[in-house]
Amino acid sequence: MSYPPTTGRAAPPPAPAAPPRTAWREGLDRARAAATTEPGRLRVIGAVLAALVVAFGAVTAWQVSDRQTAADAVAERSQPLSADAAQIYRSLADADTTATRGFLAGGQEPAQVRKRYVQDIDTASELLVSAAANTGGSASAREEIRKINQLLPVYTGLVDSARANNRQGLPLGGAYLRYANDTMRSRLLPAAGRLYQAETARLGDDYEDAEAWPWVAIGTGLVALGALGWAQRRHYQRTNRVLNHGMLAATAASTVVMLWLVVGHAVASTELSDSNDHGAKSLQVLNEARIDSLRARADENLTLVARGAVVVDEDGANKGKDAYEVSYGSRMSALVGKSSGGSPAEGSLLDRARALADDDEGREPLDKAADRVKEWQVRHKAARTADDGGDYKTALTKVIGAKDSTGESFDAVDSQLAEALAHEQREFQQAADDGRGALTAMALGAGVLAVLGAAGAVLGIGRRLSEYR
Repeated sequence: MSYPPTTGRAAPPPAPAAPPRTAWREGLDRARAAATTEPGRLRVIGAVLAALVVAFGAVTAWQVSDRQTAADAVAERSQPLSADAAQIYRSLADADTTATRGFLAGGQEPAQVRKRYVQDIDTASELLVSAAANTGGSASAREEIRKINQLLPVYTGLVDSARANNRQGLPLGGAYLRYANDTMRSRLLPAAGRLYQAETARLGDDYEDAEAWPWVAIGTGLVALGALGWAQRRHYQRTNRVLNHGMLAATAASTVVMLWLVVGHAVASTELSDSNDHGAKSLQVLNEARIDSLRARADENLTLVARGAVVVDEDGANKGKDAYEVSYGSRMSALVGKSSGGSPAEGSLLDRARALADDDEGREPLDKAADRVKEWQVRHKAARTADDGGDYKTALTKVIGAKDSTGESFDAVDSQLAEALAHEQREFQQAADDGRGALTAMALGAGVLAVLGAAGAVLGIGRRLSEYR
């Protein structure tokens, strides 16, 4: 028996076994295979359509909720905090003005003057407590509140010292009052001004957030509507059927959400913009005007208290002049300008406030205030003429007297500005509430309609799939 010759080589090793397929890989391969058939493609289309419609509703609800939150912050937090900060500034300035008025009255300070001073200090203190509790994460605002809380007792102590010395007829009282006024002007009011600026800046940020267009939601909606339109066109080309009730319902639901989103946001943005232009901005200008009138009144009083002891020492046209009288002129210039006519000069605070007022009810108190400012200036000039001529008693009567005095004119100006502020506050609140109202229920409605639309898309595709069974 013979055997075939061997080559002397070993047999090759067997090929390695293929690695086991994972469940995920196997499922993916099955999905790919299914997608090559029309029923499989329909299932993929249905899933994509449902996902796009749900995504549209979810993104719409998210972006609308953000804008609703910002609009609520404008109406319920930012603007009230800005208004409180302005009131803190006004209360401090009015307290300083009232303190000088009481000092000029001599040892027998009128009870109503003292009452007004105490009320101003109490109002500022209460609002500082409220601001500290509600100012949130603003570090700059908290720092200014801390400074004001530290300085306010110092100021009131100096005023009390001035009153005590004034009652005894000691000239040291005037020095205490000037020091108190310097503390107010150089430290307290600047801190209050920075607090107001911080709160006003936050109001501006909330307005910006509330009015920003929801472009992500609009873009997602356009993609969803485009996909629904493509799916229905594909359905028509393959079946020659014009309508698929499920997908038509999905398209209708998505269209309603898109129109609601665009129109609702446009209305909200318009109303919020109006509340800003003819409410918040008007309030800011009116607050500045009222503060300048208060500070002008304090300057006028302090001119008589100092009796020329405080002069401008910086180089310039006003060097050597009474510092308080120069400051009074500057405040009046900001308030009504240097116009020689009956109307405030263009660009002055009262002119700007009148331009921002959008109705007669808002403009009328400003016109009256402008008339009383002109009257105030005439009376002030007469008081200065008397004082410069050495008739201090007559000058004092013309400044703090009960009738035909600059104090009477100031009180009328302050009253008219307060009325204008109250009107603009109502205008702001109404417009802000209207803006918030346009966004009400939009987030919830978008979510509900998106779920219904997704269900309609799935049912519409399911109707087509039933034809293959």
